[in-house]
Amino acid sequence: MNEEENLLEIDIPQKFKDVKTGALDTQKLLASYKELEGHLSSRPSAPKSHLDYCIDCSHGMFNADEEVNKRLHDKGFTPEQAQEVYDLAAEKLMPMIRELAVEYQAEREVEKLVNHFGGSEKWKEVSRQLLTFGRQNMPEDVLDNMASSYEGVLALYRMMQNKEPSLQRHAAPSHDGPDEKKLISMMRDPKYWREKDPSFVEKVTKGFEGLYNS
Repeated sequence: MNEEENLLEIDIPQKFKDVKTGALDTQKLLASYKELEGHLSSRPSAPKSHLDYCIDCSHGMFNADEEVNKRLHDKGFTPEQAQEVYDLAAEKLMPMIRELAVEYQAEREVEKLVNHFGGSEKWKEVSRQLLTFGRQNMPEDVLDNMASSYEGVLALYRMMQNKEPSLQRHAAPSHDGPDEKKLISMMRDPKYWREKDPSFVEKVTKGFEGLYNS
């Protein structure tokens, strides 16, 4: 059996057949091959080295990692695909990590307060008193901000202990420190809630003490 007979026995797709004879049309096959070759050659490919990735981490959440880049390169990731991996991490994973970090920090703050007040039962009673005191004497957003940190709770406790008759929900400051609006703004500053800068936290705490116990 010659080569031509072998070709006749192959199940040739209709688009490669000669319309008159039904035999293989080599010109159509060659054109299709060239089209496929051109398509494959135009697809983006992985760079020569993982060091050639230019990952954009301008969001500031994390930086590009060389080991991660090497693993992506070993798998043949194009620069666009590698960037997408980092973008997905920033979009999906970092919020979860931040949430876990906040929960962990909150647990640590509560643990410190339990130790400070001498046990779980005593802290439970103190926290109940602080909540009642705060709701009666200050705006809800101020109370929420102060109750979100160990230092803020201690400041609130000192205010409650003082039992000043002039303590009012919207008491006007009679001191030279920052006003309520400024203090709330300061508590939203990362130096207060994330970095726990001692001098900054002390400034906020003393500001509230002066504002509500003047």
